[in-house]
Amino acid sequence: MEKSSTPTWVSRVPSLDKLGAVVPIELDPVLIAQEWFSSFSKCIGNTEETLKLLHPDALWRDLLALTWDIRTLEGSEKIRILLDKRNSPQMRALKLKEFIQLQRPYPDLIWILGTFEFDVHNGHCSGVFRLVPTSSGKWKAFTIFTNLEVLANFPPAIGQWRSRNVVSGLSWADNLLHEREIELQDPSVLIIGAGQSALSLAARLKYLNVPTLMIEKDPRIGDSWRRRYDALCLHFPVWNDHMPYLPFPPTWPVYTPSLKMAEWLESYATILDLPVWTSSIVESAMQLDNDKWSVRVRKQDGRLRVFVVNHLVFATGIGDGHPNIPDIHNSDLYTGVTLHSSHYKRADEYLGKKVLVIGSGNSGHDIASDLARKNTDVTMFQRSSTFVMNLDRQWKYLGGTLYNEGGPPLELADNLFHSVPHLLLVGGLAQRSTKAILEDYSDTLAKLNKVGFRTNSGIEEAGILLQIKERAGGHYFDTGGSQLIIDGKIKLKNDSPISAFYQNGVEFVNGSRVEADIIIYATGVGDVRETIRQICGDEVANTCPRLMGVNDEGEMNVYRQLHRTGLWFIGGSFQANRFYSHHLALQIKAMEENIPIERYI
Repeated sequence: MEKSSTPTWVSRVPSLDKLGAVVPIELDPVLIAQEWFSSFSKCIGNTEETLKLLHPDALWRDLLALTWDIRTLEGSEKIRILLDKRNSPQMRALKLKEFIQLQRPYPDLIWILGTFEFDVHNGHCSGVFRLVPTSSGKWKAFTIFTNLEVLANFPPAIGQWRSRNVVSGLSWADNLLHEREIELQDPSVLIIGAGQSALSLAARLKYLNVPTLMIEKDPRIGDSWRRRYDALCLHFPVWNDHMPYLPFPPTWPVYTPSLKMAEWLESYATILDLPVWTSSIVESAMQLDNDKWSVRVRKQDGRLRVFVVNHLVFATGIGDGHPNIPDIHNSDLYTGVTLHSSHYKRADEYLGKKVLVIGSGNSGHDIASDLARKNTDVTMFQRSSTFVMNLDRQWKYLGGTLYNEGGPPLELADNLFHSVPHLLLVGGLAQRSTKAILEDYSDTLAKLNKVGFRTNSGIEEAGILLQIKERAGGHYFDTGGSQLIIDGKIKLKNDSPISAFYQNGVEFVNGSRVEADIIIYATGVGDVRETIRQICGDEVANTCPRLMGVNDEGEMNVYRQLHRTGLWFIGGSFQANRFYSHHLALQIKAMEENIPIERYI
């Protein structure tokens, strides 16, 4: 196990030692939560009194409710400024909800978790708080989460607000055809892509009555999954991966096969009546003087349509749009075949060949495993150490307490999950769960290390957290590949960097060689902004913030406006898109309805 290179993380965990607190043998968490919330409600509008109810190191995460942004404020001074600017005229009609729990994640960490609701001028909101004991015996909030749920006067057309119109079958079909053809007027929103990110947002916008059109280059929705390697199966369990408004049925397998997911996405668009043009290409887009976007779309038959829209959303994926191909010397000498992992399909195509897989993340392992199970001569070149865990076995250390067969309702689970600020996760909580994961998987990791496979504890020793947010890679969710490496069925090469190609394979700096008929680059992707650059040009792309990673507050730049009026990006996991598509849609709806909003600065 390799140690993380000079970890810089600082612990923010409110341990009992750090708090100087002792937990009473008998306590009533419901009463404590009620008393704290009663005081909190009465203090609204009085910043200093409110701060007395918060720990000095408290973290307040807000999603559109008070800041009209996605923000995390850390510590009393930053929260004081927020409350001075936004508290008094904002929060009202506060109500404590029934969900209150005493939780003890670790022996030295305890808090009382509570949920509440309230109103602001622009809508109805939900909230979550965590109270920790202090040396004085009082319980104070260490985290507060405020989240805009519904825009005032503009609820989504779901549940009690669903359409009650009686529409004949023929009228429904005609309306859907007109909506998809966009013949009479341009949509308000054009989304580039029709994968799970685009579909989640399109569903949110449709039922907020915002005219939206998706543009998909492939002939069918879901083709991006159909093109991937046949052995692919989703790594996260079904409870984590539901999409907005239409959860998977109870018959759905825990881990979704890729081709089954392709069919689901196509069905999702059909069932929810989501307009999409397939086999169509967005050639270019430019921002006009009035801040609208002029977008050129070429259909399969060659017809050109120029849309003028208020919002242009890139939902082009963090995946394989721009494969990252290493620059290796003497590529012209190599007589074999090279391809990126995004173009690998199945092991049967390489029977009897010698294959070198460059990369040791999920794709590298999945492809090497697929080849090894067909008795192909396959070698994995590990460029750097890898974080390895078994997601099925260790889901309990990540989202398993919320997303499981008997877990809380999905909306509550999402709010509880996202109420934990990233700064607290990377400030100790993720390191603790990672330690438990590594201990639980120590036997397998020791065997991997014994055969020379290098493992680590993740960036900043935070396990999967930063691997996904910062790199979207560098980790492996073990589905059997580790044992194939241990058994020698996947050969391992990691003792020297690659130097250059030679005629029959790759030569390494230490003079060794690996002969290969096929070389597969499982080396991740390049800058996600390159798609924006191709369509909108350098000037627009250069003003966009980095779309991978987090800012100083621990927040991502996706799901927010990209420094240009009406320009957005959405991408990430099913869980993240399910949750944040809601917030992106609310921002667009507010702009469409000319609701006066002011982002907190």
